[in-house]
Amino acid sequence: MPEPIIIGNRKIGEGYPVFIIAEIGQNHNGSMDIAKKLIDQAAHDKVDAVKFCKRHIPSDLTKEKYNQPYLNPNSFGETYGKHREFLELSKEQYKELKQYAESKGLIFFASVCDIQSADDLDEIGVEMFKVASRDLTNKPLIEHLAKKGKPIFLSTGMSDLKDIERTVNLIREYHNKILLFHCTSEYPCPYDHLNLKALISLKNKFNLNVGMSDHSIGIMAACAAAVMGAVAVEKHVTLDRHMKGTDHIGALDPPGMERLVVWIRNYEKALGDGIKSLSNQEMSTKIKLARSIVSSRDLKKGEILTKDMITAKTHTVLGLNPFDEDKILGKRLRRDINADNLILDEDVE
Repeated sequence: MPEPIIIGNRKIGEGYPVFIIAEIGQNHNGSMDIAKKLIDQAAHDKVDAVKFCKRHIPSDLTKEKYNQPYLNPNSFGETYGKHREFLELSKEQYKELKQYAESKGLIFFASVCDIQSADDLDEIGVEMFKVASRDLTNKPLIEHLAKKGKPIFLSTGMSDLKDIERTVNLIREYHNKILLFHCTSEYPCPYDHLNLKALISLKNKFNLNVGMSDHSIGIMAACAAAVMGAVAVEKHVTLDRHMKGTDHIGALDPPGMERLVVWIRNYEKALGDGIKSLSNQEMSTKIKLARSIVSSRDLKKGEILTKDMITAKTHTVLGLNPFDEDKILGKRLRRDINADNLILDEDVE
C-alpha cells in the first residue's frame, strides 16, 4: 500500500477520507471578487482544498502563440496572449487569496505552468504543487518542482504509460511524494471517454496514491472514482455555468459541489469496518421478523419430537433458530405445547 501524502495535519491515502478539491482554476475570470466568492462557496460546501492555476505569460507562450488571434465567445482578448493576461492574477493577489482561503479552513494551492510560477507559489508558502496534464512532459518544470521536495499532484491526461513513467521516475530521483490524477483532457469529457478503470491500472503500475481529476458534467464520475479507490477527487467549480469562459460549462455550480461532498462523505460512513456482524439496531428487527421453531400442532408431554411436529414461523419473541433443530429433534417433551408455540431447549429432556 502506498504511503499517505501528508499536507499539514491531513493525510491523503488509502484508509483516510477522500481529499476533495474545488478546482477554481481561472474561473474567477480575472476578478478577485469572483475568486473570493468561489472560495466562500467551496468553504460552504466543506471541501478540503481550493486550487487555482498560475502562469507567467512570457515563460508560458512563444511570441507566435501570444499573438495568435483568439476571437471566440469565451475570449477575454483579441490574441491568445492577451486573453491569458486578462485572466492572470499576480503573486500578491495569490498571497491574498491563500490567506483568505486558509481563514476559511481550506488548503490553498495551484497548478503551476512554468518555473517562475512555481517559485512565486513556493515563496508564498503553498504546501504542494499541481502539475497539469499539459505539463506532464515539461521536464524542466518537473525537475524544478521535484527539487523543492514538496508533494506533487500529477495529472495524466494527454499521456500514455511511457510518458507517465518517465515523469514519475524523474520525480522519484528526489522524492516519492506523488499523487497521480487520472484525467481525460476533454472539456467537457463524455462518459464513454472517462476510462475509470485506469485508476486501478495506474495504482498497480506505479504503487502510488491515485486520484481523479474529473472534467465530465455532473457528479457521477467523481463519486464513482471515490468508490473505486480514488484517494482524492478534483472538480471544477463556478458560480454560474453560463459565465464566459471555457471551463465554466463543465464545472459544478452551486449546489453541485455540496452534493458531491455529501455523497462521498456518506459513502465513507457506509463503508464500515468490513466485519459482518449483527448490529444492536438489527437485533430489534430480527426479533420482529426472524423465524423461530414452533409447534406445527398441539403436542403432548412425553411425545418424541419429529420433523413433522415443528415448523418455522415468526413469533412475538425470538426462539430457537431453525438451523438448530437437532437440539430438540428425537428428544422427549417435558410439557404440553399448543400449536404455534415456541419449542425451546428446556422443553425437551
